Amino acid sequence: MATVTLTRPITRKPAWIRVKAPTSASYHETRKLMRDKRLHTVCEEAACPNIGECWTQKHATVMILGDTCTRACAFCNVKTGLPRAVDPEEPAHLAEVVLTMGLRHVVITSVDRDDLPDGGAFQFVRCIEAIRAASPLTTIEILTPDFLRKPGAVEKVVAARPDVYNHNLETVPRLYRTVRPGARYFHSLRLLQQVKELDPGIFTKSGVMVGLGEEKREILQVMDDMRSAEVDFLTVGQYLQPTPRHHEVVRFVPPEEFAGIERAARAKGFLMVSASPLTRSSHHAGADFERLREARRARAAA
Repeated sequence: MATVTLTRPITRKPAWIRVKAPTSASYHETRKLMRDKRLHTVCEEAACPNIGECWTQKHATVMILGDTCTRACAFCNVKTGLPRAVDPEEPAHLAEVVLTMGLRHVVITSVDRDDLPDGGAFQFVRCIEAIRAASPLTTIEILTPDFLRKPGAVEKVVAARPDVYNHNLETVPRLYRTVRPGARYFHSLRLLQQVKELDPGIFTKSGVMVGLGEEKREILQVMDDMRSAEVDFLTVGQYLQPTPRHHEVVRFVPPEEFAGIERAARAKGFLMVSASPLTRSSHHAGADFERLREARRARAAA
């Protein structure tokens, strides 16, 4: 019997979310550098709409542990399959890129590696240590998978003391079965809470996408859940369907609604909120980190 692949037509994007194709010299320089060092970026693998802006400014989010994920989330464009062996030279190459680009702030994420005993936590630690040795003043933000059924993994990464620990909840609990079937909402929420319990000095961050069929009250509940876990920084962006095989865009949320989401989140006590159609977890991460530190100092002084 022939296999039937379900496809969903991609809805035309509204004017407020269209971006120009990247053409700058800096963009191509960043792309070449990543190729030369055999590094992957979530900017490319996940088809981020902000790649032109970020790479022109020589900002990039490096994706460690290869380019193949062991999960198949309905929203994500990273390929799924059996990953290759972990590259032992990856941390050194990443540290070289940080030095070459003169990065003051770097974001490190990864694919899910359910095939590894600790989910790849050891590689996050090695990358943090390599960057700290090569560029001590560079601040480090990590965006980790959920380390589901990987006891001790979170503790290992927190002990390496990244400046920001990000883990995205992605969507509301009701939609996990279709949008993020390999994950568990309350496990991810607990991970964020655990980071704060292990080291209250680390900033925690999480993000959700809108336009997947969620309701406003559900987004507000996710915000409350995040605050109960003491999450410092919330990001909210529009979901964009990468291919016809991915989850459809149920709705394009207009900019004025994002402004309302941001007001609601600030009222709930987040130190920082970024909510707009093109907001992504690591978009403007360096500048946002500086504002995050200022916000903490201001709250402590109040």
